[in-house]
Amino acid sequence: MRVLHICSGNLYGGVETIQVTLARYRDQCPEIDPHFTVSFEGRLSQELRTLEVPVYNLGAVRVRNPISVWAARARLRELLSLLRYDAAICHSAWTQAIFGPIVQSAKVPLLFWLHGAPSGRHWLERWAKLTRPEKVICCSEFAASLLWKLYPGVSSEVLYPPVPSIVNPTSDSVERIATRRELGTPFDTVVIVQVSRMEAWKGHRLHLEALAKIRDLPGWMCWFVGGAQRTAEASYLNELRRTAERYGIADRLRFLGQRTDIQRLLSAADLFCQPNTGPEPFGIVFVEALSSGLPVITTATGGGLEIVNSNCGVLTSPSDAGALAAALRQLVTDSELRVRMSDSAPARARELCEPSQQIMRLAAVVETLSRRRAA
Repeated sequence: MRVLHICSGNLYGGVETIQVTLARYRDQCPEIDPHFTVSFEGRLSQELRTLEVPVYNLGAVRVRNPISVWAARARLRELLSLLRYDAAICHSAWTQAIFGPIVQSAKVPLLFWLHGAPSGRHWLERWAKLTRPEKVICCSEFAASLLWKLYPGVSSEVLYPPVPSIVNPTSDSVERIATRRELGTPFDTVVIVQVSRMEAWKGHRLHLEALAKIRDLPGWMCWFVGGAQRTAEASYLNELRRTAERYGIADRLRFLGQRTDIQRLLSAADLFCQPNTGPEPFGIVFVEALSSGLPVITTATGGGLEIVNSNCGVLTSPSDAGALAAALRQLVTDSELRVRMSDSAPARARELCEPSQQIMRLAAVVETLSRRRAA
């Protein structure tokens, strides 16, 4: 089955990580031949081409420029006329709104992969609602519970994203020592890490407030991984740096910016903490942290509730800096608890998101849709 994944390509986050994983592990499910479209060249298109999968650039699209929309739609129409696809999957409201009608007019089964938590009020969502897919793939039970705001009455299936497992994560490797030395972090320090976009709902402010409450505790440092991709994110990052200075903890933090060596950084850390103040639709990075053997501390909202349990992490009340500080203090000081959670973490990650299992489930969704269309 040939499946076309329709993506934007201008940013890089959890959604783009899924595309790359689908390409990298395509041999786990030979039944699916994945192809990809992008509207903007960037890290996503580069990584996909490195993996030698077909990538088609439909051209830069600006909604305020109708000619660019028309041209990109024409390129997609030509592609769909040249190659037979068993299904096409739009991965955002933006791609659904712009390209969904072209897929439908070409008589190709259209799916929508819901990666976020829809409100039904954003103008892009209202535009996307005009093109109803034949089926919606939801990234979590939480996302599925909100589908009615976008596509009421459309059948759906929850499919956790495929997340690669880390093979034999170790705590004393030469690479771990080298990474810490590179980042000015002593080997015997307990490293807390957060990997996320520079967006306020990812909880950086709450994280800093909680860290300020444990500044009396020696032997910890925190790495913030993630760079500003928009002007507003750059302003937010500067605000976080100022806040850290005001709390008197700047010397114990490292703002590492945008990185491509996330696995290396996770393997060199001891704890993962991302205290979202808004619900995470799923939380791929939580699974990546668990796969690396890191206990996860996050807030009891959204997808985190489906990922983290007491065997592998701690859930705290949203916006409660005191509870978050208490969880951090416990896991920084209690090495036995940290080790127990670390030992359980990789199995939890595999249970939820083992790539071959999830890609086979995706294949089953596409095959069922194709059979129903043929009938």
